[in-house]
Amino acid sequence: MKTLLFILPCFLCVSWTVAAETKRPNVLLLMADDLAATLSCYGHPQAKTPNLDALAKRSVLFSRAYCQFPHCNPSRASMMSGLRPNTTRVTNNEDNLYKNIPEVLTLPHHFRNNGYATARCGKIFHLGVPSGLESMDDPQAWDFGTPFKSELPYPPKRESSVKVKSGKKQGLGWQEIPGDDDQLVDGNFAKTAIEWLGKRDQDKPFFLAVGFHRPHLPLVAPAKYFDLYPLESITLPEAPADDEADIPAPARNGAVPGYALTATPEQRRAAIRAYLACVSYVDAQAGRLLEAIKQMGLDDNTIILFTSDHGWHLGEHGLWHKRSLFEECARVPFILHTPGMKTGGQQRQGLIELLDVYPTLCELCGVPVPTQVQGLSLRPLLNDPEATIHDAAFTQARRGADAEFWGRTIRTACWRCTEWDEGKSGIELYDHDKDPREYTNLASDPQHAEVLKDLRSRLAEKLPPIIK
Repeated sequence: MKTLLFILPCFLCVSWTVAAETKRPNVLLLMADDLAATLSCYGHPQAKTPNLDALAKRSVLFSRAYCQFPHCNPSRASMMSGLRPNTTRVTNNEDNLYKNIPEVLTLPHHFRNNGYATARCGKIFHLGVPSGLESMDDPQAWDFGTPFKSELPYPPKRESSVKVKSGKKQGLGWQEIPGDDDQLVDGNFAKTAIEWLGKRDQDKPFFLAVGFHRPHLPLVAPAKYFDLYPLESITLPEAPADDEADIPAPARNGAVPGYALTATPEQRRAAIRAYLACVSYVDAQAGRLLEAIKQMGLDDNTIILFTSDHGWHLGEHGLWHKRSLFEECARVPFILHTPGMKTGGQQRQGLIELLDVYPTLCELCGVPVPTQVQGLSLRPLLNDPEATIHDAAFTQARRGADAEFWGRTIRTACWRCTEWDEGKSGIELYDHDKDPREYTNLASDPQHAEVLKDLRSRLAEKLPPIIK
């Protein structure tokens, strides 16, 4: 009898484990490139993003999500390793995560080790890092990966009704092309991802990451997306006339070379229009994947996350690029859907970081969280609108002609404090309760000396100088 009692619980345990294994949720990670919170569901007054808006209505939308480094390779290396840039030492597009940390265990590699079928279509890690790997940016992570292909030459430019010159000498480069979505890489990434879903190993749960290139420069999209935005409907960001007067030199636009400022209001509106057209193009490709997940009957068991590597400026503070530490660049869209969630359509104000992606997906999928991961799981925030896991979010950057200025910023619920070269090249302090657009730098105001001292102390403790 004792033997039977011993065997029965073990049989039940094994049965439960097998059942749990077969029911582990799939993961669909959708990631845009250089996308700020420029979506209709984030309150942008001009953006047309119906597919992502529909996803947000059945998901939790995080309104205060921040990247760790507003530059493609550093941000992606941090997010996919779960490690801060201080640890990865990846601070530009030439740095190599795998050389800096040969034993690094990336998020998709970890899921593959835990029985997931893994695939990458598009840009998830930075393109060509490590160099020479044409299809597998992290060969140990993926069962399948799309090769890195140039879009050039683009299809012939459509004759546009908008007679504004584009190009580096006139402003940001943009181009309307005729034809369908699959003439550009993002359409092909969506198409290939859907094909992979149909052919995948169905005995395993999947981890599918689709990285869209847009709205990264050049701002090229099919003409039909430009048609969504008549030039006369585009509005320019408003700012005080003296907005840039109290901004330290490293934080101003002149510290980043390579792209000329848009010189006239018409060119600025044309650049914003082109960016929004690319955002709508990305939205359409995301919609194709979301519809495929639904049509294949995978919706009930698939976690869906849409985010970006960092934000981007569309003229705020005179900036037209990334690599800044203002809100528009450090903040990212972050929409998370889990199967059967009861809180779909809700927003969360709690501060989160892209570092949190790794432990969150692990916990939601029953995959152990590696001890070295530096983020925190967002699971407490999914069901409790009052829950918090961070009292601050931290972002770092390098700016200047030779990236000679090092910046670090802390964002709390009420404040943003930014230092350049540990304060030697400039300090910024913004009160987000009264000044959410970060127009007035209060760093020299004696009334806020204690707040500034506390925030700078936290910066020094959390983000010591990166040793290259």
